[in-house]
Amino acid sequence: MSETDLSPSIEEKDRTSGELDEGDRLKPEFVRAVLDAVEAGDAETAYERVEPLHPADIADLIELTPAEQRPDLVESIGSLIDGEVLSEMNDWVRDELIDALDPRQLAGMAAELDTDDAVAIIEDMEEADQQAVLNALSPDDRAAIVEALSYPEESAGRLMQRELIAVPEHWTVGDVLDYLRGSDELSSDFWEIFVVDPGHRPVGTCQLSWILRTPRIVSMTDVMKREQTLIPVDMDQEEVALRFQKYALISAAVVDSGGRLVGQVTVDDIVHIISEEAGEDILRLSGAGEGDINEPVRLAVRTRLSWLIVNMGTAIIAASVVGLFQSEIAAFALLAVLMPIVSGMGGNAGTQTLAVVVRALATNQITDSNTWWMVLRELRIAAANGTALGAVAGIGSYLIYGNGPLSIVFAAAMVINNLAAGLGGVVVPITLDRLRIDPAVSSAVFVTTLTDVMGFFSFLGLAALSGVAG
Repeated sequence: MSETDLSPSIEEKDRTSGELDEGDRLKPEFVRAVLDAVEAGDAETAYERVEPLHPADIADLIELTPAEQRPDLVESIGSLIDGEVLSEMNDWVRDELIDALDPRQLAGMAAELDTDDAVAIIEDMEEADQQAVLNALSPDDRAAIVEALSYPEESAGRLMQRELIAVPEHWTVGDVLDYLRGSDELSSDFWEIFVVDPGHRPVGTCQLSWILRTPRIVSMTDVMKREQTLIPVDMDQEEVALRFQKYALISAAVVDSGGRLVGQVTVDDIVHIISEEAGEDILRLSGAGEGDINEPVRLAVRTRLSWLIVNMGTAIIAASVVGLFQSEIAAFALLAVLMPIVSGMGGNAGTQTLAVVVRALATNQITDSNTWWMVLRELRIAAANGTALGAVAGIGSYLIYGNGPLSIVFAAAMVINNLAAGLGGVVVPITLDRLRIDPAVSSAVFVTTLTDVMGFFSFLGLAALSGVAG
């Protein structure tokens, strides 16, 4: 990038450096100063302070503002809130803001954006509001967005941009340069040019740097790269992200069922998808729903409560196992002291294995060819960890309570439950994945139940068989 290209961003950084901390987050004192100006009715000061900010920082400011103060802030800085700010905004806050905007305003904002960003704004709106915004768009913009909305959610069709550069395969480099310089309606941001055949099917791709370094008379078919990664329009966005990661892509062509070029996916969209998918998997494992701090309390309660009720059911199952050994526990109270340790350590081990396996499934590291290797690997790890923990637990309990048989039972139960945790942590998510059930959603419940039940049953069962509680 040239010095001229860099200077605007440097100047903008200099102007906003006082508002951002070392992590490029808005400083609390800056947010407070803007809100104080809004509260005092000094819209001009608020506007002047916010105006130098990057659209992403303006979106952050609105998100950091308490819900009851957002309408006044939005009114004070209204003209600064454009399509780019909306596209950077948290979904919940954006939906709240969209409800307060006129459909024509939204249409104007959507028209400024690339198709993928416009779709992200419009897709979650109520049908009536969505139609009102679409009606206010130009015919070309409306057709592009309607087509995007026809594809499945979280697919490449929703994610892709329609704005791209495609040239015929019979053109020369000179033809391409003349076309780029002579057209006023081209995409402003692109990294490569797609070469297509007469049926508009991509036959190759060419980076801008190659074109700039190649003589004008050279044919595009001689300078382009024929090997390229094509993205089916209905491919899930997580699969798209994996392809970008595997092949180190900056952009990729999206094709329809007939192999025709219909759009492109760029790396800036993929960064967002990777972050979003990773966050979703973590939150699903915990049953915390979307986990967004801007999510309405009512929805958060409903989502979390449903999983807590399920977990209560699994806890009852584990408690019923304990009930089978009431007489042993009554005869030897130390069993009640030690058995939570066995189940708790098994649960922790199961969670570790589960996290590794769910991530491996999400990144396509586990396939049919290495599934059994993965199972055996986790069993070996579980056996090693269980033996080490069992030894520590057995020696520790003997030093504290001086009961040899109890210590042996405690150590054995620790080994058995760690093996069960390792086996469950790998088999449960793989099985759910084979059944087309998201392993990040349901695995934790099954694995936790397994380790609790096996922990209680192995410890109390071994205690009963050995006569420790006799």
